[in-house]
Amino acid sequence: MLDPFKMSDGNLIPAQGFGVFQIPAAQTAEAVAQAIEAGYRHIDTAQSYFNEETVGEGIR
Repeated sequence: MLDPFKMSDGNLIPAQGFGVFQIPAAQTAEAVAQAIEAGYRHIDTAQSYFNEETVGEGIR
């Protein structure tokens, strides 16, 4: 496991994240849920991916 990065405000962020760019919309929620189940705690996403809703479903 990689050591987390320390941010300028003192918070830590995992060094390795699960990327959701270009995952088909119908598969995003399940992919995110499985990533969390596998131990990921950093979901690498961006507003420009237009998948906030399905990423949120996977987190829930």
